[in-house]
Amino acid sequence: MKKFVLILLILLICPAGYAGEIKKISLQDALDIAVENNIDYQASKMDIGIAENKVKASNRLQNPQVNTFFNIGDIGRGNPQTAGLSETIEIAKRDARKKLAMANLELTRQNLDYIKFDLKMDVREAYVNLVLAKEILLVLESRQRLLQDLLEIAKKRVAAGEVEEVDVIQTEIALNQLVIQVNTQKANVKSAMFDFNKAINIKNEGSIKYDALDDNFSDKDDFIALLSPKPRDKLPPFELIMANSLKNRYDIRIAKQQIDVAKKNLIYVTRQRVPDIELQGGYGFMTKGMSETGAYMNGAYAGANIVNIPLFYTYKPEIQNARMQVDQAELKYTSVENKAINDLHSAYEKFLTAKLNLNYYNDNLLKNSNELIKVAKKNYAQGKSSLTTLIVMEQSYRSIVAGYTYALADYYNCWIDFLREVNVENFDLKEESL
Repeated sequence: MKKFVLILLILLICPAGYAGEIKKISLQDALDIAVENNIDYQASKMDIGIAENKVKASNRLQNPQVNTFFNIGDIGRGNPQTAGLSETIEIAKRDARKKLAMANLELTRQNLDYIKFDLKMDVREAYVNLVLAKEILLVLESRQRLLQDLLEIAKKRVAAGEVEEVDVIQTEIALNQLVIQVNTQKANVKSAMFDFNKAINIKNEGSIKYDALDDNFSDKDDFIALLSPKPRDKLPPFELIMANSLKNRYDIRIAKQQIDVAKKNLIYVTRQRVPDIELQGGYGFMTKGMSETGAYMNGAYAGANIVNIPLFYTYKPEIQNARMQVDQAELKYTSVENKAINDLHSAYEKFLTAKLNLNYYNDNLLKNSNELIKVAKKNYAQGKSSLTTLIVMEQSYRSIVAGYTYALADYYNCWIDFLREVNVENFDLKEESL
């Protein structure tokens, strides 16, 4: 019983949440850590070694066979006993097999590049979402402080007989509702941090959890910390971006490489029809008792066979499948290219809209609403307006602030989606405009 009580006290005293070390890192640090240590990426990199070993295996020669032939009894008289080797020589297959393996190696490398790029985009997105969650928490906490100030003002005015007790009750209700939102958002911040660590995904036995160095992004003017362009920067024409993107997109290059793999596989499968040559050679001898001359005799033998003659089976199904795989790869390439253009167009338009909305907040809503809430708070303190009016104004102001925060997050995430579609990690607007 005492042990149970002690454990209960420890749980009550210790703060809830992750007890290990929390390390704050910048976005660039997060990208570097993920590329260096991400478990999934490390596992994917092993595919390169596997593909390289397959290239070596494809260049193999056939292992030889040991052949012996001994005659026992009277049948051995006048017939030699033999021991030797035979070797199958592949005709026109080894080179085709090696080229197929090398094409698959190149495909593996391109897939790994895509995985690395996608990993970086996932980390960037998780970082932005974590900063968003933290900033929303700051917005709610700021609103909580404002309501606490209003509660104090309301209490003073009630004490002075200027307003009814209902003002205090109304403010307390709004404040209590906000406490619930703050607690929920704190949980959202923790969840976003876990998602951030999930994206980085390194093996550290749970001793370290990473947190975003940035607690907000509302006051950033250069956008450098989040590796994004300024909202005022001009985006190049879509046609220019599309032309460059179709050259650089990993999925298009992968689809093109898959066509090359399919074509080389067709060559390799077709060459299975070519017969192979089996060479034989060895030592032969006859003992005195088996020799017709009564003398020991020895010598060598050599021979050659044509094997794997496509007489009963001509590999027709395999060749037909290989041809269909070429056609299939070409269709997939066309499909990937068509989808890429549409996805790129969608990401381009979404980013333009996100830029427009963010600039509208900067140019119009934020400044005016900030001045409005200051005036409203002052008027209530001086008895020039009601509490209901002030709370409505305050909610409207905080809604605008939250909207601006979400507009910033949308801007960053739309930029990340745009980067995913152009398949360029560091997209320079000025260079792309040239």
